[in-house]
Amino acid sequence: MPRSSVSGASLPLPLADAAPAAQDAGEVTLAGERVVLLPERALHWPRARTLFVADVHLGKAAAFRAGGVPVPRGTTAHDLARLDALLRSTGASRLVVLGDFLHAAAGRVPALDAAFRAWRAAWPAVAITLVRGNHDASAGDPPPAWAIDVVADPAPMAPFVLCHAPALPRTGYALCGHVHPGTRLADGDDTVRLPCFVLGRRRALLPAFGRMTGLALVAGGPGETVVAIAGTRLFRLPGRGAAR
Repeated sequence: MPRSSVSGASLPLPLADAAPAAQDAGEVTLAGERVVLLPERALHWPRARTLFVADVHLGKAAAFRAGGVPVPRGTTAHDLARLDALLRSTGASRLVVLGDFLHAAAGRVPALDAAFRAWRAAWPAVAITLVRGNHDASAGDPPPAWAIDVVADPAPMAPFVLCHAPALPRTGYALCGHVHPGTRLADGDDTVRLPCFVLGRRRALLPAFGRMTGLALVAGGPGETVVAIAGTRLFRLPGRGAAR
């Protein structure tokens, strides 16, 4: 078993050994609370009607274009549509973003502001909390019209501790972003890189929600569970204990 719980090393695993999760395998218990891992790269806390996502990076494509990189348009609309679908399917009344909601100051273009204002108008009753991440610090807080409560990292939401950077809190269970965790599955010369959740005894790493984000390969250490996302399915990788 790999030593480090988060590292740049790849994690080669035979595809044949990655069994699909059972129908309810997305349900896990963290800090005594039932939560649901979603293949849409989100975590749902049903009792509190709260949806958690990390690393949305809105405006990243616009920032690239401002720097002269000709990337396609439409990523903001796509990611907002995904958030829309998640709120409808879960019935969540609160959305928590674990950092890096905005990518960069250069990406704060009028089109992004108009798109988010229109999206927010469709969800006026949903409370949104942003745990300020490193990209948010440089991009600046969302404008007041977006109606987002911005808090510093870490922020308590008992029994959880909301973090952007991975942390091991003295008390509570940390929900973290920042890493963009992914894993590599290998079958001979064929490999595939997949986003994943990493669940430990004291913290969970959430996959990056934004589609225009990279992956940092991680290795699950002792007592950690790696749950890979392949399309609409979750795969619990072998050799990991259940997170409790």
